[in-house]
Amino acid sequence: MSDQQPAAKSILSNYYRQPKIYIRLPSQGQYYPAGSLDVSENGEYPVFAMTARDELMIKTPDALMNGQATVSVIKSCVPAILDPWNMPSIDVDAVLIAIRIATYGDKMEVNAVCPKCEHYNDYELDLNSYLQDLSAFTYQSMIDADPLKVHIRPYDYRQMTKTALKAIEQERIYNIVNDEKLTDEEKIDQFNASFVRLTEMTVEVITNTIWKIDTPEGSVEDLQEIKQFIANAPKDVFQKISDHIQSLRDASELKANDVDCSECKEHFTVAVTLDQANFFAVRS
Repeated sequence: MSDQQPAAKSILSNYYRQPKIYIRLPSQGQYYPAGSLDVSENGEYPVFAMTARDELMIKTPDALMNGQATVSVIKSCVPAILDPWNMPSIDVDAVLIAIRIATYGDKMEVNAVCPKCEHYNDYELDLNSYLQDLSAFTYQSMIDADPLKVHIRPYDYRQMTKTALKAIEQERIYNIVNDEKLTDEEKIDQFNASFVRLTEMTVEVITNTIWKIDTPEGSVEDLQEIKQFIANAPKDVFQKISDHIQSLRDASELKANDVDCSECKEHFTVAVTLDQANFFAVRS
């Protein structure tokens, strides 16, 4: 029998962070690989406010670029998500909004310049309304590509990071085409190299969302077979899968706010983005 006594509980532990709010994940806990989520019996998950270390992490450019800052903050503030890299994309916005609410409150100030008179306007957004909208989203996981039925799952956060890098690659292509310092031959070479990488990333991201394809002859779940199929699929089938995935992404995005200019009363919309550096830097 061991004579070791359990370590005494520090009296300071009574002053550690406590959950500020509880949320329901839009995914309802689905699409998480085993060991990635400590599943709640009632479907609600505690959310803690950020620590000072979390705030520093979220403002580190390199960590933001590769997704590590977001992963670290989610693990700190929503400990039930054991591996945020495997978190389905449909939960990411809801979780980040919940962390901001827990840290700074449910109101957020945004600024917008009127497109008509260029007056600088301040607006206050209710973040709770965004959480409600996100929780009402339903993920359509089956695509009918007659005679095939393609079963998909949301991107995980790792794949989302790859998609963000793809957007950077797209911007790089645009910059190459418009770089006056390069010769036409150099532009063509660099454009072709970037375009190949972009195409490969697009196909890879789409392929990784497919987990099963039903055919009249049976079902296929082998990833290598699915990859080979996507590489050799008719263009209309690939486009149908791609369009469906894009439509789900569009449907799950945060909706723009309708606002009026305080100066000229012009009606316009203000987009809300979860760029982590800005989203968590602006306090109510």
